[in-house]
Amino acid sequence: MPTATVTVVRPQRPAAPSRHRDAPDTAESFARFARAADGPERERLLEELTRAWLPMAHRIASGFRDKGETTEDLRQVAAVGLVKAIRRFDPARGAFEPYAVPTIRGELRRHFRDRMWDVRVPRRVQELRNKVRAAYVELSCASGRPRPGVADLARHTLLSEAEVREGLTALESYSALSLDASAGDGDRDGTSLADVLGEPDGGYDLVVDRESVKRALRALPSRERAILYLRFFEDWPQHRIADRLGISQMHVSRLLSRTCARVREETVGEALGAL
Repeated sequence: MPTATVTVVRPQRPAAPSRHRDAPDTAESFARFARAADGPERERLLEELTRAWLPMAHRIASGFRDKGETTEDLRQVAAVGLVKAIRRFDPARGAFEPYAVPTIRGELRRHFRDRMWDVRVPRRVQELRNKVRAAYVELSCASGRPRPGVADLARHTLLSEAEVREGLTALESYSALSLDASAGDGDRDGTSLADVLGEPDGGYDLVVDRESVKRALRALPSRERAILYLRFFEDWPQHRIADRLGISQMHVSRLLSRTCARVREETVGEALGAL
């Protein structure tokens, strides 16, 4: 007897619902927005479309949380990206969501790239940082070694070792420590980073001035040089200088004024002559 063939017809499953429920049907509004001229009507449609798609923008922004930025700021950046996507979208080219999602994500990435670095570094160095960081994570997971070396990272990324070091340095530039942070491994002694920082040395401001007047000072008579030395280097008062040199205090005052004017005139004249 011939074998009967039984065809089993499976009931067709209903189409799966959209993965995201924040994609409204706004095709008609986009069509009117594309036709509208600049003015109140176009602005009203822009506001309407922005409100309709804002939940999607907020969802995309939530994917960038825990990166050092507040949720409110992330949502504002995503809203800016959404408005840009609405203004640039051409309804004749298809659905809005596939166009808007990369636009909003790009705006968020630019925000982190341009605004979130405590120490601003060039774009090229930021890209090196991203390559080195990705290679570091990949090598650590693959080989089980906790710290891949510079040579390992260079081979994996096809970068030079100098570029890898530059990228590793940039890893420490994304965020900075507060000056109130502990200067050591522990805070038992209470020393902060601010306590161990150096202070401006006012003496450096005098280096150029001292070097500039050397020639004029050497040309002075010995008595004038002695008066200047005692007054400005030893900080003697004028009456003490007068007693030391056996002259009146008024004479010392006149000699100081005349000598300083001479040194200033010769120094400035020499500087102008060199220009």
